[in-house]
Amino acid sequence: MMNSKKLFSFILLVAYFYASAPKAFAQSSSTKVTELFVDLIRYSDYQSANGYKENSRWLKDHFQQGQSVIIQNKKPTFSWIVESNETNSKQTAYQLLVSDDLEKLARNEGTIWDSGKVTSAKSSAVLFDGNEITSNKVYFWKVILWSDENTTSSRTASFYTGELTDRYTTAYYPLQRTDQHPVKITSFADHVSAIDFGKAAFGQLRLNLESKGQDTVYVRFGEKLDENGRIDTNPGGTIRYQEHKIALTSGQHTYQVRFDKDKRNTGAAAILMPDYIGEVLPFRYVELIRYSKKINPDDIVRSMVHYPFDDQASYFTSSDTTLNKIWDLSKYSIKATSFAGIYVDGDRERIPYEADALINQLCHYGVDLEFSMARRSHEYLINRATWPTEWIMQSVMMAWTDYLYTGDLRSIERYYEDLKAKSLTALEQENHLISTKVGQQSPEFLASIHLHNDHLRDIVDWPQKGILGLGKNEEGETDGFIFKEYNAVVNAYYYHVLLLMEKIANELGNNADAQFYQTKAKNVYESYQKNFFDADRKLYVDGIGTDHAALHSNMFALAFGLVPEKYKSDVLSFVLSRGMACSVYGSQFLMDALYDAEHNDYAFQLLTSQEERSWYNMIRVGSTISLEAWDNKYKPNQDWNHAWGAVPANIIPRKLMGIEPLTAGWNTFRIKPQLGSLTHASIKVPTIKGAVLMDFKQIGNVDAYQVTIPVNTEAELSLLASGKHVSVTVNGKRVKFKYKNKRAYLPNLPSGNYTIELSN
Repeated sequence: MMNSKKLFSFILLVAYFYASAPKAFAQSSSTKVTELFVDLIRYSDYQSANGYKENSRWLKDHFQQGQSVIIQNKKPTFSWIVESNETNSKQTAYQLLVSDDLEKLARNEGTIWDSGKVTSAKSSAVLFDGNEITSNKVYFWKVILWSDENTTSSRTASFYTGELTDRYTTAYYPLQRTDQHPVKITSFADHVSAIDFGKAAFGQLRLNLESKGQDTVYVRFGEKLDENGRIDTNPGGTIRYQEHKIALTSGQHTYQVRFDKDKRNTGAAAILMPDYIGEVLPFRYVELIRYSKKINPDDIVRSMVHYPFDDQASYFTSSDTTLNKIWDLSKYSIKATSFAGIYVDGDRERIPYEADALINQLCHYGVDLEFSMARRSHEYLINRATWPTEWIMQSVMMAWTDYLYTGDLRSIERYYEDLKAKSLTALEQENHLISTKVGQQSPEFLASIHLHNDHLRDIVDWPQKGILGLGKNEEGETDGFIFKEYNAVVNAYYYHVLLLMEKIANELGNNADAQFYQTKAKNVYESYQKNFFDADRKLYVDGIGTDHAALHSNMFALAFGLVPEKYKSDVLSFVLSRGMACSVYGSQFLMDALYDAEHNDYAFQLLTSQEERSWYNMIRVGSTISLEAWDNKYKPNQDWNHAWGAVPANIIPRKLMGIEPLTAGWNTFRIKPQLGSLTHASIKVPTIKGAVLMDFKQIGNVDAYQVTIPVNTEAELSLLASGKHVSVTVNGKRVKFKYKNKRAYLPNLPSGNYTIELSN
């Protein structure tokens, strides 16, 4: 019989899951197609006017007016998401129908393409293979699915073609406006109204004001308040403040504040705002000065500018209130910083950089069902490389991540030769390591990586010592790294991208290239141990010719799989001794390294820390968008709107909750939670196959999980366990499991809704 303690725990578990289980867990036998994508665009019929979303009308004239999604590929791809509450539901076949006649499509006639019944579970990146489509035309499509004995038809969707091209071209959305009203208005003496929108955003302002004569009012904009609760007119760094004068005319009128262009962020390398939007400014606070009448929230409108964003696509909540705030900050940061339509480095420059884009890409995938902005940003940087050696190689990392999350190989196929160049094999020396100081950076080499009017320099982390407002003796964020001819961090990246290039070559069916990269990676691994590993101290030094060991030399070695198993605990001990001795950019790789080494308790401490070098500090100083640095003192010219500071937006879903794709397009994925001290947590992770849901609750000695695995996928579960003796049940039935490295493994779990209980 069950003892009273276990019975009590069981009753609590049943009560908890009954009360808190998401609606997606409700039992139903229905199977339906919920989302349709063309060229990875979820809303392929998107139409807007001056940034404001309109009801889409499937007419050529309506697509040509204003701003619309335009498909430019002669052979677009089609993807769809299937939902079912049945266990092990799987698409067994599909039939794709594309037509230029809506009525005929309603009769299941594909005038442009009828794929016929295709026996396949493929539901992402299905390549068009019908009659030739033409430019400037509206098309309609749907998909019919077979699943076991059931047949399901999707809704009909539409897309519009622009001028079609022979080379693959990424489709993307126009920028969107969202009108917002203040959350708070406070009146001060001398006719001052202080207006708070609750969060900062890139946008513009309209005011509905009344005057009996020729009055003049002043409007102040800011991201930061001073100690008196007023807009800080001298906020420091690149934290924004502006004041504008408005001459009122008699009567009641709506006034639009026009922002002037900033010379720094509208230069040749910057992403400019499109004419249909105009110039924007990041601000949260507004002060209206010398206006005597009462201001109502409806009289003030901030038009926030952002890339289309689905706030409902993801969620996270947990038993740790600090972590919840950090998630909210990070998720919102990805939406707020999307104002340019391409990932940029913040408002100071508005320039794309590979390092910003890589972190932004991972974060965007973690919070929204959106793939086009990441791909467009990555491809933009292919042809507009920036100077840091490591960041050149991050183009390879972005390309592989894009494929892993979408299952669409076309971008890699188009840019394969560029990716080969950006793996930097041309810089490899006889010792199998690369160097930007030993090997000549010839004009031909620089042209091959699309680095114009510049040359490569190693960066390690940013900022470095004595620059960007730091004093000559202020160290910067490299933990005292010693730059030598052969750099440990650069070559850790090199090893990692060689492995990725091997995978890419295999996916393209290029066996010779795959063997080439595999051999090079093996040689680099051996040379890395020989030249950078200090056997006496059991850690990695910064370069050949120095005995200095920075955090970065060791955390990158851990993150990229260069540390032999027998030395992992030693290297990890050194990493732990250094704390957060890196920038917000470096934190991405520190957190990856810690979680991959399964040191989740320390990773959780850093994630939820309230020290100065923490994500919580960004909230404490008053920002609602992630910062460029941990604090102004670490980068005196920093701005308050940098997406690379939003690392938790990807670390929480990927590492804390442990939900990551294993194969392209999420056909298989892993759930490996490393929850630290959390006693409960819930998450929704968007994927191209549908949302992965997980709900965790710890009651007594029982870890209980509710998991939704999308149709057309399989999951590998890896759960912390105290030993082989633990009991694991799936939907109430005890199951066998593989026990390894203090984890219970449940491989090949098919789609469905599961209640999994692990009793320690």
